[in-house]
Amino acid sequence: MKISLKAVPHIANKIAVELGKSGVVTMTKGLESVANEAQKILTHTIKQEMALEEKVSEICAANEEEIEFMNADSRQLFFMIKKKLAPEYGIILDYEERYSDISHKILDELYEEDLIHFDVTENRIKNIIYNSITGFVSEASALDNVIMNKIKTYKKRYIPGTDEFDILYEKLYRDELIKRGME
Repeated sequence: MKISLKAVPHIANKIAVELGKSGVVTMTKGLESVANEAQKILTHTIKQEMALEEKVSEICAANEEEIEFMNADSRQLFFMIKKKLAPEYGIILDYEERYSDISHKILDELYEEDLIHFDVTENRIKNIIYNSITGFVSEASALDNVIMNKIKTYKKRYIPGTDEFDILYEKLYRDELIKRGME
């Protein structure tokens, strides 16, 4: 699952909390400093991917007539172009590898900024960060299913992508996060 910008603060907080609870990390400047640093790296990575997708969209738009003429599958073409350009933007498309890379970057930054001290292997710390990211992503996926099912039970029909739908989704999302202790 792709991480959205609005999920970044939640993931960063989860990373900080999990590192704090691990018992193998000493935080020199507290949870908030660790969460802020993780948030910077996550935000940067997501913005890199957004820039890549913007470039792919521009390429597709510039060749729209040819794509229609060839009757090509635009989604498949979008992914193929994204795959081709991903290395230029420093994006790893495989989510497991991407989350592992992000975990490594977060660990490196936390260590370089002297925000954490530890006496175990770097790999153990990286795994805590990785598990925090993947744990949140899987919880968010389950959360999304719960919210969509709730919206479907409403008498009024909400159309995804509309302002009305987005407002309702955000409200239910926040409520579920609070209910699950994720916020």
